[in-house]
Amino acid sequence: MTPSTPESAGGRPAVPLARRLADALTVARAFLGLPLLLALGAGQAGLGWALLLLGGFSDWADGWLARRSGGGSVWGARLDPLTDKILISAPLLWLAREGTLPLWAVWLLLARELLISGWRAGQASGAPASAAGKAKTVLQFAALLLLLWPLTWPLANGLRSLGWWLFWPSLLLALSSGASYLRAGLSRPAEPDRS
Repeated sequence: MTPSTPESAGGRPAVPLARRLADALTVARAFLGLPLLLALGAGQAGLGWALLLLGGFSDWADGWLARRSGGGSVWGARLDPLTDKILISAPLLWLAREGTLPLWAVWLLLARELLISGWRAGQASGAPASAAGKAKTVLQFAALLLLLWPLTWPLANGLRSLGWWLFWPSLLLALSSGASYLRAGLSRPAEPDRS
């Protein structure tokens, strides 16, 4: 005897609440990039920092909720990395404009993100993130939180300096994991489009 699957009113299997919440958090995170950029541009460093922290927390929470519901949706698996790119790109561009990070390094990182996002979007399975890709994202969030630490807050100079030093390993991890994604993508046959 197999366990029955709860059904919605339309006769389709019901989507677990945790999975719906995970998808909602992913969508909400996509909309944090613009307010984050506007806050930084308006000199509201504390608000920008809080928005980035909120985005990082929502990234962790949507992953936890998706795992709790037995796995995320294919839609969420495709959208989650894209929302991470939006959230990380906004402060990176601002930091490059301010001269905190070199523009060439930011463009190199953003080019990697676009290339890998495009490749992952073309995979029928959604191409889950590798361990190196996940480590890169965590390191980037940590570096950005430290680089955006408001100057009026305690320990600002030391923490910002630490953020600058953490940025470089995150860039190396990004390039390394990007090369791994490309090698994996080139070594296997193209997946059929199931749409």
